[in-house]
Amino acid sequence: MENYSTARAILAKLVSFPSVSRDTNLPLVDWVETFLAAHGIASSRVMSPCGNKAHLYAQTGPAVDGGVILSGHTDVVPVDGQAWTTDPWTLTERDGKLFGRGACDMKGFDALALLAMARAAKRPLKRPLQLAFSFDEEVGCVAVVDLVEAMLGALPKAREVIVGEPTMMRVVTGHKGGLAYHVHVRGFEVHSSLLPYGVSAIMQAARLIDWANQRNAENAARMPGELAAPFDPPFTTLHVGVIEGGTAHNITAKDCRFLIEFRFVPGESPDDWARRFEARAAELTAEMQAIHPDTGIDLNPGFALPALAPETDGAAETLARRLTGDNGQHVVSYGTEGSQFQARGYSTVVCGPGDIAQAHQPDEFLTLDQLAAGEAFMDRLIDTLCA
Repeated sequence: MENYSTARAILAKLVSFPSVSRDTNLPLVDWVETFLAAHGIASSRVMSPCGNKAHLYAQTGPAVDGGVILSGHTDVVPVDGQAWTTDPWTLTERDGKLFGRGACDMKGFDALALLAMARAAKRPLKRPLQLAFSFDEEVGCVAVVDLVEAMLGALPKAREVIVGEPTMMRVVTGHKGGLAYHVHVRGFEVHSSLLPYGVSAIMQAARLIDWANQRNAENAARMPGELAAPFDPPFTTLHVGVIEGGTAHNITAKDCRFLIEFRFVPGESPDDWARRFEARAAELTAEMQAIHPDTGIDLNPGFALPALAPETDGAAETLARRLTGDNGQHVVSYGTEGSQFQARGYSTVVCGPGDIAQAHQPDEFLTLDQLAAGEAFMDRLIDTLCA
C-alpha cells in the first residue's frame, strides 16, 4: 500500500470511491481494512442483509473500558443532475479548498479518524481509540444500529463518542430526531361530475397534509420548552416535499402517494407523533370506506431516528470542549447517527470539520484550514488518551 501519511492523501483516496448510498461501499471498506492492517490494527465488518455493503469497526490501544469512538459514515449522496465544475470523484484543490463529493460530508472526518488511528497505534495509550464507520447514513441513520450493537458485543465499552459531521469544529450537544412515512392513499375512480360517489385520493391526501399544517401552526404558537428553545425553529415540524397522483382533471384520483417527515425536538416522543398521525389516517380511512370499501390509506414507516439530547455533565461534551476550546451552546436541526449511540448508553457529541451548508451541494468542499483544525483536534485527543 502507498504511504498515506497525511489526512489530505487519505481524503483523496476516500473521495475516489463513489460510495453513493444506493451503491456498494465494499471497495472503500476493503481499502480501509488494508490501511488499518498496515498499521497493525485489526478491523471487523458488519455486513448488510443484501451483502453488498459493510460497516467497519476497529480498536487500537488497551482492551479496557472508557475509550473514545470516532464515528463516521462512508456513504455519500448522488451527484446526478448537479453542475460540478470539477470531477466529484477526484479531490481538487483551489483557493484553499478541497473539492470532491463527500469532502465535507463526511470523508474529511473519516480521513482524520483513520490518520488518528494510525498515529495512536504507535503511542502508549491508557484508554483505547475505537473507529466506527457506517453505511446508509444518508438514507435514514438506521443501519448504524447494527454496528453499535456489534461493537457493544465485541469491544470494551467506550465512554465518549465523537460523531464527525461537519460543525466547523464546534461542539454540538443536541439535534432533532426524525420520523417518516411513505403514504399511499387509495381512492375510487368516477367521473368528476359524480364526485360524491367516488373517492379522490388526492383530495383525501390533502386532508391528511392539512392535518400536518395544523400541527405545524400549533407547534409554532406554543411556548417552546427548555430542550426545544435552543433550536431553530424551536419546535417539531411536519413536512411533505413530494406528492404524485391522479389520472386526469375529470376523474377522481385512484392513487396518491407522498412522503411525510417529522423533525421533532428532544423531549417529544416519536411514538406519540406516530400514534397521532396513524390515528388521523385511520379516521380518514373510515370516512373513505363508507363511500367505497376498496379505498383507504396505507402507511409504510420510513426512517425513525431518535433526537440527540444535551447531557447533564456529559463526558463527551466535557472532552470535546477541552479539545476544541469551544464553550458555546450549539444544537442543530438535522439528524446524525449520534443519537443511535446515545440511545444505547454512550455519551455523545457531534463535532467535525467543515460547514454543513456544503453538504450535498455541487462543488462540495472542505477548507484546508478546517482539515488542519481537525488534525490538531485528533492529535490532542491522542495525547489525552495517553495521559
